[in-house]
Amino acid sequence: MKIVVNEKNCFVPHHASAYAVRDMIKNDADIIIVNGHVIHKDITLKAKDTVTLIKRGEKPKKRALEALLVARHTPGVHERIKNACVGIAGLGGLGSHAAVSLARLGIGKLILIDYDVVEPSNLNRQHYFLKHIGMKKTSALKDILEQINPFVKIVTKDVCLDQTNIAMCFREPDIVIEAFDHPESKAVLVNTLLSEHKTVVAASGVAGYFSNNTITTKRVMKNLYVIGDGVSEAKIGSGLMAPRVAIAANHQANMVLRLILGERHT
Repeated sequence: MKIVVNEKNCFVPHHASAYAVRDMIKNDADIIIVNGHVIHKDITLKAKDTVTLIKRGEKPKKRALEALLVARHTPGVHERIKNACVGIAGLGGLGSHAAVSLARLGIGKLILIDYDVVEPSNLNRQHYFLKHIGMKKTSALKDILEQINPFVKIVTKDVCLDQTNIAMCFREPDIVIEAFDHPESKAVLVNTLLSEHKTVVAASGVAGYFSNNTITTKRVMKNLYVIGDGVSEAKIGSGLMAPRVAIAANHQANMVLRLILGERHT
C-alpha cells in the first residue's frame, strides 16, 4: 500500500506498523508522527497515512526540512496553505505577530507593507528584538520570518499606504490583515479593499489588560471580519500591551487559516 513518509510516497506491505516503517526507513528516529499526532506505541498504518520520522537534535537537510516543519499539520492541509497568498497592512503589534503565526503555518506567500522603523517603545508588544532597533520593520520582520520558515516567500514594500496605492499594493492576495493603529487609516484601507472584492481581517479594541475572553472574532459584512472587543482603544491610562495584542493578532491569523481552508465564521 502507498503511504507518505517525510513527504515522499512510499510503498509498504499492507497492515505494516509505524514502528516497522521506522525500522525500514529511518531506524534512528525517536519521534514518530502519524497524521499530525505523535505516537507513543506502535499502530497499524492504513493506505494514504502520513508518517514523519524525526531524530531528536538532528539538523535535517533543506529538502527534508519543510516536511518536518509542517509534520503536525492535518494531512492535506499544508498543500492548501502553501498555495495561499496573504497581505498584511501594518507590521506593528498585530501585524508582526500575525505574520509570525502565518509563517509557522507555512503560508506560501506573505506581502508585508509598512513604512516605519523599529523603535524601543515597540518592543513591549511587537515581535522584534533589540538588534532590530532602527531597522525598517519590513526588513526586520523578513529577517525573523526567514529564520522561522525559509520556505515562505516574503515580499516587502516600504510604502505609506493611502487611497492612491492600496489597491495596487494588494493586487495579488485575496485576504488582507488590517493591522493599523489609527481609525482613519483603518477605515480607508478596509473600504478600499472591500471595493476591490478582497476579504479583510481587521482589528478593533485590543488595548489594556482586560479579560482575554472579550476579544472575539465577528463577521460584520460578507468579506469583513473584525477581531477585538470593539471598545478598548489605546488612550491615556489604557495602553497597548503584549498579551492582548498578541491574542488579537492570533485571532486574525487563525481567521485567515479558516478562510484558506474554506470555513466561514458567522
